[in-house]
Amino acid sequence: MSNSLPKPSNQVLDEPGYRHGQAGRTGLLLVNLGTPDEPTSSALRRYLREFLSDPRVVEIPRFIWWPILNFIILLVRPAKSAAKYASIWLSNGSPLRVYSEEQTARLKESLQAAGRDVEVVLAMRYGQPSIQSQIQALKQRQVTRLVVLPMYPQFSATTTATVFDKVFDSFGSLRNPPALRLIRSFAGHPSYIQAVAASIQRHWAEHGRGDLLLFSFHGVPKRTLLKGDPYHCECYKSARLIAQQLGLEDHEWKLSFQSRFGRAEWLKPYTVETLESLPGQGIRRLDVACPGFVVDCLETLEEIAMEGQEEFLHAGGEHYAYINCLNASDEAVAMLETLFLEEAQGWPLVTPDAAKQRELEQARERALRLGAQD
Repeated sequence: MSNSLPKPSNQVLDEPGYRHGQAGRTGLLLVNLGTPDEPTSSALRRYLREFLSDPRVVEIPRFIWWPILNFIILLVRPAKSAAKYASIWLSNGSPLRVYSEEQTARLKESLQAAGRDVEVVLAMRYGQPSIQSQIQALKQRQVTRLVVLPMYPQFSATTTATVFDKVFDSFGSLRNPPALRLIRSFAGHPSYIQAVAASIQRHWAEHGRGDLLLFSFHGVPKRTLLKGDPYHCECYKSARLIAQQLGLEDHEWKLSFQSRFGRAEWLKPYTVETLESLPGQGIRRLDVACPGFVVDCLETLEEIAMEGQEEFLHAGGEHYAYINCLNASDEAVAMLETLFLEEAQGWPLVTPDAAKQRELEQARERALRLGAQD
């Protein structure tokens, strides 16, 4: 039997940039799903391997899922996904990354304009920049209080919870982690409901209104609902409240779930089947919004705006309009700022004044006299 101590589970116990007498700052970490670095098979293979290896995303026993992932999916799907990404790729990157970065920059500017000293950074759950690297960067900037905002309005173990997992893992590499507050969900928050409703109203003012408004949310396997995942309920809550904000009657809107994958039953009704059936029900002009996404991405711009239009028109529809996500709009910035300020209540959000700076310097001098190195 070895007498050596067990090795720690974390690779580092670091305290980057620490100096006695520093004023703690507040940080906001926005986290979105992620995106491949480029629309190529090799980039998609790296991205999909990380994404589909997450046990929160695919709840299949590892010994069954590993060979399926590595010997079937990662051999076939990357090329197909790369072609889809290429169809929506922007000159400066993937839409999800571009719009998320614009959101982050605008939010930071808004907070600074109001005199608030807040470090705002963006991370991706899969791909770069990683959650761990951004938390390390925030520590370098003297952040001692951190709000984490996953960019998923509706909570699901497959999305929000896996962000929390990664945050907790990242905290394990810090000797002195910051105070932490997590925004779990904002499915019914007034700022979110008002923002989405305003974006839809703006679209109608500019392009006219269809016969029906369809809310398409990303799907998840039905077994997640049966196991207690609240996502299904929160999607219906969001859709109902947005419809009420718009003044819609029940017959003027529907809800469906998109992006089904595999043979298992997923949440219904399916978006594809709904699009194919609506013309037969007398719906000729259709508007589609995706309130489960804060920024546009592959699932909205390619699957809904392009494939969805083809499916609806092929089934006999006459006019199809996709309503963009919030992206970096004024409504999006106002919503994110409201969510952050509510969660950060009680935390100082301003730069210390001269008196506070003197107190901090005195504290530093005492620490150095007691043997501190810095």
